[in-house]
Formats: sequence, structure tokens, C-alpha cells
Amino acid sequence: MKHKNELNKLVANLTVLYTKLHSFHWYVNGRSFYTLHTVFENYYDYTTATLDEAAERLLAIGGRPVSTLKGALELATIEEATEKETTSEMVAAVFHDFELLKADLSKLMELSEEEGDQGTSDFALGVKTQLEKNIWMLKAYLSE
Repeated sequence: MKHKNELNKLVANLTVLYTKLHSFHWYVNGRSFYTLHTVFENYYDYTTATLDEAAERLLAIGGRPVSTLKGALELATIEEATEKETTSEMVAAVFHDFELLKADLSKLMELSEEEGDQGTSDFALGVKTQLEKNIWMLKAYLSE
């Protein structure tokens, strides 16, 4: 049961992150515009696919994924964009959010394994692995 709650929190966080990444995609500016405009688009495309997979996994194991914006905002630990972030604040926020998701995915893996749900654990591992690559790349970008 605990792992279903953690998986639902992931659904909520991905919902908020998806909207946040769109905001950053639209509002990014400056010398890095072309690069970051594309990067944020790639991230929200990946987030969309991951969100759908997480929600469907939750349904498959008898859970009920949060499906309203209000519900997602109440459950999520990722904060919304303010539409006032500078470009460097956008990148730092995504880095922070990916780190938060990575930690949550580790917890989801642990809870899933404790509850005998290897499928959810495997799903979480795949997402965590991709996030680790994204974190590495963002860290390199932020070290400029």
C-alpha cells in the first residue's frame, strides 16, 4: 500500500513538473535560448511519457492516480514555476526537481521491493537511471 502512495506522489510530481517545464520552455531567453528551449522540450516530452507510464502502472496494481491539477498540487512536493525565473534559475530548479525525483524513486524502489512488486521497482529504476544522466548533464551546464 505504501508503494502505491509513493507512486501516486510520483504521478503528482510529474504532473507539476510537466507544466513547469512548459513554462520554462516558453519563457527561457538569453544566450542559451536555442539550447535550453530544446532541452526543456525534450524534458517535458520525456516527462509526459513517464507520467503516463507511472499512472498506468498505478492502475495496473490497483491504485488510483491523481488526475486533477488541484489534486496533483496538493500531493506534489515539486513546486510550480513562478513565470519570473531567470534562465539560470530555471536550470537550477530543474536540477533540484530531478534530484528530488531521484530520491523519491529510490524510496519507491525500496517500498516496492518490500511489498513484492518487482515491476514497479523496475519501472522506478529505469526512470531513475535516465534522471541520473539528466542530472549529470545539468550539473555540467551549471558549472560554467
